[in-house]
Amino acid sequence: MKKVCIVALLVIGLSSFAQERKERHPKGEMEQMTPEQRNQLHLKKMTLDLDLNAKQQEQLTKILADQSAKREAIKVEHKAKMEEAKAIRFEMKKKILDEQIEMKNKMKSILSAEQFAKWEMRKEKNNKRMGEGRKKHKEHQRD
Repeated sequence: MKKVCIVALLVIGLSSFAQERKERHPKGEMEQMTPEQRNQLHLKKMTLDLDLNAKQQEQLTKILADQSAKREAIKVEHKAKMEEAKAIRFEMKKKILDEQIEMKNKMKSILSAEQFAKWEMRKEKNNKRMGEGRKKHKEHQRD
């Protein structure tokens, strides 16, 4: 009987929690609107909340438009920086891989087939250990 009560309480609790999440408006709705539309809605909400007069609404319209323009400029700048960072990361990865290919070719020309196979196995083992260390480091950072 206790188990049935516990399960019923869990179901009720989880269902009410799920309903609360549905009430929120997704961010996507606001992003589909133009900046002017978002500003108008913001102004209307402020008018309702603060009981603004016409002069105040006019002044706030200008302020909201300026703020929106600044926000859009920052957004564009951020996107440009992100694209630049992607290009830099790509170039770095490309350079590292080129260096690895060059090193492998040099080692292949110097070492015998048996030594080369042993070197590759050692390299693979080190890479695996480094990967595990990175995972632990990331987990530690999250905590």
